[in-house]
Amino acid sequence: MIKSYYKIAGVFFLTSILFTVHAIDNPDAKDLITNFKEREKVYLSSIANPTNSTRDSIRAYYDYKIFLDKELNKSYSLLKSKLPPKRQKELEISQRNWIKFRDAEFKLINNNWNRSDFGSSFVVSRGDYSSTVIKNRLM
Repeated sequence: MIKSYYKIAGVFFLTSILFTVHAIDNPDAKDLITNFKEREKVYLSSIANPTNSTRDSIRAYYDYKIFLDKELNKSYSLLKSKLPPKRQKELEISQRNWIKFRDAEFKLINNNWNRSDFGSSFVVSRGDYSSTVIKNRLM
């Protein structure tokens, strides 16, 4: 009985560590994620503005996706500069494949979430889903 208690406690302890501590590749490196989250706040605030019209929401998501794309390009360049040639090539291939995936996702998002099927909320759905695709790659 006591052994199973320790097993359960051990599993709980390890699980809690996994969920509270994110992957730490280099604890001495700059915290790029926190820095990014600070820079993105202005865009998220603009998106969440309760007085947004449909046009305002479209513009806010457009601006956010431009921001995310620039951030992704900076991150890609930074990562590539730190990799040996073989890994650079792997990153290039991965990025090209991701761009194909992104384009296919955007096509699905734009064709599925439309005004006739989702009313004016289609703008929020499209913006959220498409920006999430870019943000996930960036992270």
